[in-house]
Amino acid sequence: MLYVKALHIIFVVTWFAGLFYIVRLFVYFAEADQEPEPKRSILKTQVLDWQKRLWYGITFPSAVLTLIFGSSMLYWFPLQDWLILKIGFVTGLFFYHALCHVVFIQQKNGIIKYSGLQLRIWNEVATLFLFAIVFLVVLKNAIDMMWGLAGLVGLSVLLMLGIRWYKKLRKK
Repeated sequence: MLYVKALHIIFVVTWFAGLFYIVRLFVYFAEADQEPEPKRSILKTQVLDWQKRLWYGITFPSAVLTLIFGSSMLYWFPLQDWLILKIGFVTGLFFYHALCHVVFIQQKNGIIKYSGLQLRIWNEVATLFLFAIVFLVVLKNAIDMMWGLAGLVGLSVLLMLGIRWYKKLRKK
């Protein structure tokens, strides 16, 4: 069981690394569209290659292996309130993953629906899931979960303020 748990944690880490970086690559692709030719074409081609390698080589396989090893641990751990809530957050994370896949396919087809700023904000959604899931797994009780969720809201506000500050800093 400890080997399964260790593998689950390893693939959670690699999945999150992939999710964090793929959205950063979405930002690079969207911002490359503002560059003059031939720089635009060169950058977009390179970023698309990086996206493909990251998505199919790390992010997608890590998500699948996280699901396999996480689900297999349900054999050893009875369903408790915190675990049910964790499964809910993980389901949300898979939904986020699916939406990232939609953006990946759109950009692969040359479609840019979101600005660099919108994608920077989108990138912070994975951070919120990470905080929620880790605090839930570590704390495992309802009162601490409530404080954790309050902290999550506070973190969300701080992230949005940071993004706005960064946008103003970039404009200078």
